[in-house]
Amino acid sequence: MKKVLLAIAFVAFVFGVNAQNVQLHYDFGDGRKMLTSTVEMFRPDAYGSTFFFIDMDYGADGTGIDNGISLAYWEIARAFKWNETQKFMPRVEYNGGTMSVAPGVWVPIENCWLAGVERTWASADFSKILTLQANYKYIKDKEDAAFQLTAVWTVQMAEGKFTFTGFADFWKEEMYWGTDYRFLTEPQLWYNPCKNFSFGTEIELSNNFVGDEFAVKPTLAVKYTF
Repeated sequence: MKKVLLAIAFVAFVFGVNAQNVQLHYDFGDGRKMLTSTVEMFRPDAYGSTFFFIDMDYGADGTGIDNGISLAYWEIARAFKWNETQKFMPRVEYNGGTMSVAPGVWVPIENCWLAGVERTWASADFSKILTLQANYKYIKDKEDAAFQLTAVWTVQMAEGKFTFTGFADFWKEEMYWGTDYRFLTEPQLWYNPCKNFSFGTEIELSNNFVGDEFAVKPTLAVKYTF
């Protein structure tokens, strides 16, 4: 466990200089009452784009926020392009992490590798951006040939004072409860009083994600953008 957290901390340190934002969420959903920190970066370049985020929960195992990290999870993805007129970009992605289920008891979050294509649409001023992805998904020791469909969006409103952003994932993964198809979306709404600081909310909506029921988990959050 210490090695996993050390590796994640190292990634955060190496990429932190270029990270676009850091978020802190307080989850006040039923039975939750925990904090989540997020380090997030999206960086386009001449050959595509790189995206990653690192989530850490504090107190999700019921031992209290002051007992430190109870979940560590990260995703990193790379999309590739070779000319400016290219519409579809090949992409690869990795997801993984670990979580505490009881004091001193840690279990891995499945290692996942994805490969697919993505297509992005944007308005002339880039105030509205939508990316759709279609991926083959391999989940170690669980799914050799699954899939994941993803939508990612950003909408700037009121001359940049408000930002509506988020993602939605739909994928196949064998579960011991209910159906093998899972859905997760996390729309965020931010008020941006200045260039660097934002205040807002995230509402996690999921089905067959944790248990076989539909769940709604709201947060209150602050964000610093570099």
